[in-house]
Amino acid sequence: MKQDKKSIIYLHVAVMLFGLSGVIGQFVEVPSVFVALGRVVCSSILLLCMILIKKEKLRLDQRKDYLLIMVIGAVLAIHWTTFFQSIQVSSVAIGTITFSTYPLFLTFLEPIVYHEKIRKESVMGAVLLLVGVFITIPEFSLENRMTMGIIWGMICSVTYAILTLANRYFAVKYDGKLICFYEQGTAALVLLPVVFFVRIRMRIQDAAGILFIGCICTAFAYTLFVSAQKKVKAQTAGLISGLETVYGIVYAFLFLREIPTIREIIGGMVILGVAMYTTLARKEDTQN
Repeated sequence: MKQDKKSIIYLHVAVMLFGLSGVIGQFVEVPSVFVALGRVVCSSILLLCMILIKKEKLRLDQRKDYLLIMVIGAVLAIHWTTFFQSIQVSSVAIGTITFSTYPLFLTFLEPIVYHEKIRKESVMGAVLLLVGVFITIPEFSLENRMTMGIIWGMICSVTYAILTLANRYFAVKYDGKLICFYEQGTAALVLLPVVFFVRIRMRIQDAAGILFIGCICTAFAYTLFVSAQKKVKAQTAGLISGLETVYGIVYAFLFLREIPTIREIIGGMVILGVAMYTTLARKEDTQN
């Protein structure tokens, strides 16, 4: 397969935008659940418009798929809320690094869901991921903001692993935009009640930040990423995807002056290294 240079550039742009969402979220001074709500509302509306403009299929094939995708939408609502909560209580580095541990949970969940054998290499990778997390944790105390950030980040990671497994099922049957629309739309409905129970003071910059995260960092970036993958090898796409955390940390340094500690750097290198290796290995197995 001959790789298209323009598509590779598009992948980098998409991943750079993914990484930017966490930094933008730091400038938004509203509860994390509102940031997540704004993100999924904006992105689902934009995705719906794109589907209607292109006159693409909007319905799912089976009733059970509607039920499953609604459950996954609720999981997505938890995923985005915990992601922004992790970043708000700790740092962009902590939030993005702990999010990268999702292969740890895939190692044990995927064989159960799809009746596959657990590989020794995957178990070893999971152990190394845990080592990376333990290195990153400053102290085992719920009063420590960094520790709480790691806990929220791990919950975010678990939910992403569940989303990955569900999307493996849906990707065989439906277009990526349609899956994303239903998942994000359901997440928006799940999070919508918070508007009536939590009072906030929304500033202009808060609204602008949420709109940017939803439209640019989610809907536009996701569409760009999916379209670019058609002319790029899976290994290349996986490698570039792994740079999301790196981009996020660089943005945090440039715009927030967040400097990772030695523990975060070492733990992050372990986590990112294992996560990227696991992702690439999984893509190779899928192709073979």
